[in-house]
Amino acid sequence: MNCEDFVTQPEKHSRGIPLHTKILIGLVVGAVVGLIANFAASKSPAAAGVIRGAAINVAEPLGKVFLRLVIMVVVPLVFSALTLGVMELGDVRRLGRVGLRTLGFTMILSLSSVAIGIGLVRLLQPGASLTPDQQQQLNERFSPQAGTSEAKAEKAKNVRDTLLDLLPENPLQEMVGAVDGSSPGNGMLAVMVFSLVIGVAITMSPERTQPLVQVLQGMFDVSMTVIGFAMKLAPYAVACLLFSVTSQMGLDILLILLRFVATVLLGLGLQMFVVYPILLVTSARLRPITFFKQVSEAIFTAFGTSSSNATLPTSLRVAREELKLKPEVSQFVLTVGATANQNGTALFEGVVVLFLAQVFGVELTLMQQITVVLMAVLAGVGTAGVPGGSIPLIIIVLKTVGVPSQGIALILGVDRLLDMCRTTLNVTGDLVLAACVSRTEERGDKSIPERALD
Repeated sequence: MNCEDFVTQPEKHSRGIPLHTKILIGLVVGAVVGLIANFAASKSPAAAGVIRGAAINVAEPLGKVFLRLVIMVVVPLVFSALTLGVMELGDVRRLGRVGLRTLGFTMILSLSSVAIGIGLVRLLQPGASLTPDQQQQLNERFSPQAGTSEAKAEKAKNVRDTLLDLLPENPLQEMVGAVDGSSPGNGMLAVMVFSLVIGVAITMSPERTQPLVQVLQGMFDVSMTVIGFAMKLAPYAVACLLFSVTSQMGLDILLILLRFVATVLLGLGLQMFVVYPILLVTSARLRPITFFKQVSEAIFTAFGTSSSNATLPTSLRVAREELKLKPEVSQFVLTVGATANQNGTALFEGVVVLFLAQVFGVELTLMQQITVVLMAVLAGVGTAGVPGGSIPLIIIVLKTVGVPSQGIALILGVDRLLDMCRTTLNVTGDLVLAACVSRTEERGDKSIPERALD
């Protein structure tokens, strides 16, 4: 199950209103009531005091229950999910040429998607239209430790030490300090690298490590259950947190949200219709228009189901029947890609973090931005199979770079539409990956004539 499945999973078992609809209702209710409260506060000082008290003492604590539930399990969740995700790639000693090419193209696609997302946020500045007074007000309300980000920036390490700290001397210490920012190294990024190393080590001795695998799977399942509890509270948390924001900020915060949605969709579009075609022509020797026609069934299935898992059978059939790819290559690449090649998810997470940094007026250092890029790329594996999608990792990245994690409520209400779009990009990227690896394999095999540009 991929990270974008969190919306669809509850729907399969719920006979009532789907979860994403409840979250959208929570968004609308919180925004409308907040706007009414904001208007009332502007007309009456007495009403302003009552509304401020309700926001601080009632709405915010209720909304933070959801965030606390997610943060409570985010370290075991990320560690177990990333380790198990690496294991799904198979024994590194048997991956060989196909595995290396798959890894290479995956890194190209993931890095390009994150670069596009972060570049657009820096260029368009979707979250930077609030006045300094409004940003200060948000930070005072949602970031009791707002001043610590400047202290962290002053203590920022150079590139050499930062890269060295990716390999933690004490992984447990990094885990303990990952959430509150007290880790001596790179915090959650070091934990993710540690998880990768452990996952690779387990694949090299699978027989003797089965008890450890079962423990990790149990840890993962328990974390999923807790996240499931949190997601049931998400509609109410969104309503409370959004009321708290809009009652103070008014309509400005909603206009910023629309700019955020437009930025994400533009980034997904550039990856889909610029990066993918370039790779198709140069590596897969396929005409992009022909390719998109051939895989259209998988694209529409991904958009409709918002689930890479549900689309995988269709992707496998399309690769075999329409693209005419070698089954032994396409099956491996598509199965691995459904777990590790999540361009849309990586782009989305990078945009969210930088967008919220702009909203709260948090200036990120160069190393903090590099941290965001690395964590977003690793999210392709680290959030695979996580109910709640990319939310847990986004929260931990926000905390890592000193951005108030409560801001996640701003984007939850519009996540359904963006989820459908980034799932479509993920699935299309898997098929692009399969086409590129398969065609480069054909060119590498002299017994198979190289195919001309189709």
